[in-house]
Amino acid sequence: MRAREGRPSRAAVLGAVERAPPNGEARSFRRVAKGKPMSCLRTIYDNLEEWFASSFLAIMILCLALQVLVRIFTGKALDWAEEMSRFTFIWAVYIGSSLAAKRGAHVRISAQFLLAPVGVRLFFRILADALWVAFSIFFAVIGVQMVADALKFPETSPTLKITKAYVEMIIPIAFIMMSFRTVELYIRHWRRGTLAALVDVEKEMS
Repeated sequence: MRAREGRPSRAAVLGAVERAPPNGEARSFRRVAKGKPMSCLRTIYDNLEEWFASSFLAIMILCLALQVLVRIFTGKALDWAEEMSRFTFIWAVYIGSSLAAKRGAHVRISAQFLLAPVGVRLFFRILADALWVAFSIFFAVIGVQMVADALKFPETSPTLKITKAYVEMIIPIAFIMMSFRTVELYIRHWRRGTLAALVDVEKEMS
């Protein structure tokens, strides 16, 4: 029989049902589609310092290598390459300090606490890092003021003509990043219940 006008036939309905994915697959697909942007952002966030520090170091090495080659073959110097290598080195060092804070790899003097219980060592480590974060925030505030003053009376580099305040911006940025990464390290260990591992590593390295 012919289907009523305006209504789909039974065969068409059955075919659409057969072609439709199961509910579980549809939900899984939606989760993957939603998870891809978040996964990408998480990867960028977790590797931010590594990528920036590596990039600036690569630019610095290329500039220095080019400078050496030009001196060898022409006897002249590339002023812009020397200046660029200097600026990228500054940024790489300050970003590297945030990377070290993220990994808990800053230099510490902790030999005097090795014989103390884990709780005592953990207390003094938290105290030292709290003082360090306070100092970093204080220095970041001073750095922001310094950059603001430098922007009011801009001074440019002699070769690249870059406003030096833009180069100096990395100082407050790095201290803010170090403070954030230090606090984040404690939060991560606290959620995992592994705060004691922060001082156990010091004992193993001694």
